[in-house]
Amino acid sequence: MSGVMAFSQIITDETLLENARHGSPAFPLQFYYEDIWDFDFHCIDWHWHPELEYVYIQSGHAACFAGEEKKLLSAGQGLLINSRVLHRFETDCSTVIPNVVYSPFLLGAEDSLIYQKYVHPFMVGGPGCIVFDPAVSWHASCIQRMQEIFDMQQKQDADEMKTVALLLDFWSKLCQHPTSNRTQNNSPAHTNQMRIQIMMQYIQEHYREKISLEDIAFCVHISKTTAMQVFQQGIRQTPIAYLIRYRLKRAAWMLLSTEKTGVVIAEETGFESATYFCREFKKYYGMTPQQYRNSKRQLSAFE
Repeated sequence: MSGVMAFSQIITDETLLENARHGSPAFPLQFYYEDIWDFDFHCIDWHWHPELEYVYIQSGHAACFAGEEKKLLSAGQGLLINSRVLHRFETDCSTVIPNVVYSPFLLGAEDSLIYQKYVHPFMVGGPGCIVFDPAVSWHASCIQRMQEIFDMQQKQDADEMKTVALLLDFWSKLCQHPTSNRTQNNSPAHTNQMRIQIMMQYIQEHYREKISLEDIAFCVHISKTTAMQVFQQGIRQTPIAYLIRYRLKRAAWMLLSTEKTGVVIAEETGFESATYFCREFKKYYGMTPQQYRNSKRQLSAFE
């Protein structure tokens, strides 16, 4: 691949809650047609949202990390990601994934029988994600409904009533085949996800300071060993690795939004020296801080 690489990324708050609004208050559903390869480092990074999400692997292949699970996905498979589950997609090739993110309240009002009986129990007690394989007959039927929902959203005048009918039909098929892989809100997996979000928030509030693994673990009152285990199981990296990565992302933002030198940026993002900052930046972004600043600004000039 030649030329300047374009970077895209998921924007989140300090708890990794995605900032984007999916759809409108009147119809909270949004369709996306994305290629994971187009995202920064060919991955859709860690994030969560209160909405449910359907994903279809149209081409290519990807790894999806959802909570403490890792799912390897290939073309033709579908995926349901449950509400409030931390998830991440990565790939090593072009991988097109049409997907919809929608509020569970489209299936039924919060105080309705449909929501209370069929939707809410899955959201609080169901698995973090479900992979749908076209070789399984009822999975294939669910995938077909996904594709019909996607096709509907690509029409100029998408029919909202038909969309909701398709969502309900998908949900009906899901409820007829309850999965045995169930969790609860007081499960270790749920507790660990909450711990991760609190530790991430602590890191993002204190990244400019000299903080240690002990400081990070203390904010959720667990040992350093447990903090390491929780991070490794949850997001496949250590707390310190996440801290460095977050500092680098803040530094990258400063390179593009300010005229500050690399020395000043290194100091303001918590790096102990400019040399260490430059080395870690090049390792992560594949170029020096100055090269990054120049390439991004050249790209913006052509847009």
